[in-house]
Order: sequence, then C-alpha cells, then structure tokens
Amino acid sequence: MGIRLPGFILAKQILRQSALTAKKGASTSLDVPKGFLAVYVGETQRKRFLVPVSYLNQPLFQDLLSRAEEEFGFNHPMGGLTIPCEENTFIDITSRLERS
Repeated sequence: MGIRLPGFILAKQILRQSALTAKKGASTSLDVPKGFLAVYVGETQRKRFLVPVSYLNQPLFQDLLSRAEEEFGFNHPMGGLTIPCEENTFIDITSRLERS
C-alpha cells in the first residue's frame, strides 16, 4: 500500500498540472511526460488531462475509450483523444483507477 502512495500522489499532481496548463492555453505535445497520455474531457467545455498509459488496460478506462470511439470514431474535435463525459465523472473514474 505504501509503495503505491507516491504514484497516486504523482498522478493527482500531473492531472492537476495538466488542467492548469490547459487553462493557460500553453499545452503542447512536449508537455506530456513519458508514460502519460493527453486526453480532452468534457461534453461541451473540454479540458486537457494527462493520464498514465497504464490506465489503457483498465476496464473502466476502456469503457470511456469505447464511448469516445462511438461518438467520434477517428475524427476527434480537439485534434487529440477526446472523451465525451463530464469532467467530474472522469475525475471520479481516474481516482478509482489510482486506488486500484
């Protein structure tokens, strides 16, 4: 349990930093650290988040990816992976993934 705590805190910090960077409008592909993936989240107002690539194997995250595929196919409006769900829902799901 103690071993996972630093990763849990790091992922939370990166998610927050990504949201702050997106608000400033200064996000580029160079802002994505190794082992993370940038995604855009929201129904209408979209925010950029960085998530660990390890989430790609998780069933909860795969459900979000399936929704994105159904809605956007390969044509994502933000030019990057866009997940069509509310920001609060996304944060709740990623918080659960961090604890597992």
